[in-house]
Amino acid sequence: MKGMKKSLTEECLYLDFSHQIEGCIFPLHTSVTLFLLSYCDCKSFKVCFVLTRESTDIPLLQNVSQWTRLCELTIPLAIENFLKESSDQHPTIPAEIRQLEKKLSEPVRVHNDDKLRRLKLKQQEAAGAGPPLAKEKAMSQVHSQETSKGLESSSKSLELKVAFSKLTVQDEPATTNREPSHIRKAKASDLPPLEHVFAEGLYFTLADIVLLPCIHHFLLIICKKLSEKLVEFPLLSAWYQRIQEVPGVKTAASHCGIHFLHLPELLSTSNEQHPNLNEVPGVEEQNDPSFIGGPRPTMTKLMEKGIEVMFSPHPCPTWTLDWNSLPAAVSPKEGKMSCDRALRKQQQLNNLVYVVTNQAKPGDRIVDFCSGGGHVGIVLAYTLPSCQVILIENKELSLIRAKKRSDDLGLSNIWFIQANMEYFTGMFNIGVALHACGVATDMVIEYCIKTRASFVTCPCCYGFIQNTSKFNFPKSEQFKKTLSYKEHMILCRFADQTAVQLPPERRLIGKQCMCLVDLDRARAAGERGYFAQVISMEPESCSPKNNMIVGVPT
Repeated sequence: MKGMKKSLTEECLYLDFSHQIEGCIFPLHTSVTLFLLSYCDCKSFKVCFVLTRESTDIPLLQNVSQWTRLCELTIPLAIENFLKESSDQHPTIPAEIRQLEKKLSEPVRVHNDDKLRRLKLKQQEAAGAGPPLAKEKAMSQVHSQETSKGLESSSKSLELKVAFSKLTVQDEPATTNREPSHIRKAKASDLPPLEHVFAEGLYFTLADIVLLPCIHHFLLIICKKLSEKLVEFPLLSAWYQRIQEVPGVKTAASHCGIHFLHLPELLSTSNEQHPNLNEVPGVEEQNDPSFIGGPRPTMTKLMEKGIEVMFSPHPCPTWTLDWNSLPAAVSPKEGKMSCDRALRKQQQLNNLVYVVTNQAKPGDRIVDFCSGGGHVGIVLAYTLPSCQVILIENKELSLIRAKKRSDDLGLSNIWFIQANMEYFTGMFNIGVALHACGVATDMVIEYCIKTRASFVTCPCCYGFIQNTSKFNFPKSEQFKKTLSYKEHMILCRFADQTAVQLPPERRLIGKQCMCLVDLDRARAAGERGYFAQVISMEPESCSPKNNMIVGVPT
């Protein structure tokens, strides 16, 4: 795919074209691109086809996740080969499609999923799902298809509400009402899992757009030549039908010659027992609050090597912005959250803003990674008018809300970029991230180190941490010499157990595991020429995930 100017007034996008079969343009990446352009209603350039011979060269995607590689590379290539083989009486179903079906059966992990899972439990009980908690256990034990199917509409309605609220200017389902006591105290292992609405989980993303033309043409061949195989893909079929409900998808598809199939309703097998979201393979969590056998052996192993839970002192624990004197649009209360949550968000911002303002110099460029609705970036832009502030966020609606707040304040030193953070290549002086999930925190720190920028990060979702093509854990040499990858993952899983609903002893263990995971990150930065500290936010009640990793190049 190549883009170039044809004249001073018209730009052209040149796409490969080899042949066309039943409305599918080959290579399949061209069909995907056309659907993307149609969905985005892009009219800024002219599309031209370039006749090319079929090629067996496989494009390379460097430094991407396995999931991105699956959706954007291997599935399109696998489907393209499947379509070429479809002239045979019995083409082989690609292993990548079965991998996608399996992916759709896995529980969804998202930021603040504990709240959503408790809300889902409350919703199931209101719909008559049975006695609290006991029904969920019984379902997983007997795998009752009838009971599961009867609960399907109620159990999935929460996910659908959350998913489609992101596609329109609607608020997410309200979660401000306090849950009943037994739901607040329920163990995470007893909560119902969240199920996939779209490919990546609850939210419609680029992955869905890339996959739709591929899956459509796959199902077209399945229905024509292998109809008996359709029952093996109930979740993929449900995804295919659900994606048609997304505003703009049907119109975009019709412009590309995609005429949706009417599939029969298939009995999903996804109600089989889900794996425990908090389970670590080979590790048995005891009911005893002292966690005998849980993270204790790992923590003891670190202590024997002189690595203990240790926080650096907070530079100014009582400092706070004068929120009452600030314009309303600066406050998180202008965002979509309850008053209690907005107060906690203000407390979190007090911590980050103090550290950043003590590091920033006039003319500095500050990047707010994973900026969301702009709570951090807008406060920094307002309080540091001599600095440039850039917000990077991949969700359009979040940036729309942030832009509106910025416009209300008349800020002229703030910029907005809708993209995944890996596409940002600019220079900057300070990088910040409030509750960047899992390895996103490590990505922010890595970008800052490569740019020799200071960083102030507040990690989140420790249970999402895992080895990737970019990062291996543990990260620091001292931790690598002491812990295996599996032992480090034990710390990460227990570091997520700091929710206020848990007993104090359990939260304390979770806080200690958080500290150790972040100490590994800080020491890894220290090995690359940084003075890095792990600091606990004040007050600690501002968030269950209340650590800050602060790094300054030496």
